[in-house]
Amino acid sequence: MMNKKQARLRRTRKTRDRIRRRGAHRLCVHRTPRHLYAQIIAPGGADTLACASTLERDLAGDGGRRDAAGRVGAAIAERALKKGIREVAFDRSGFSYHGRIKLLADAARAGGLQF
Repeated sequence: MMNKKQARLRRTRKTRDRIRRRGAHRLCVHRTPRHLYAQIIAPGGADTLACASTLERDLAGDGGRRDAAGRVGAAIAERALKKGIREVAFDRSGFSYHGRIKLLADAARAGGLQF
């Protein structure tokens, strides 16, 4: 029987395999109870081209975690566009597309990223 973390990691492997076959840049998101991390990873998987997280003081802000998720999404979109990256594949790392993950994705789309 699979526990919650093993099930999430299984979903992660399936998603990353599909993205790898596409050969696209990957917007990878990781969520902890306190922080949210996002990074743009090159198609080969060797290079991180842009990153943003709530560990940065200006992105964490005074609001709650949901507000911070929107700021992280906007920041990662801005940094990706500066590097010339417009299209990415969204890798939610097996987390459900709900709450902070959805807010980050919506903010990144509003910032100009396409996925």
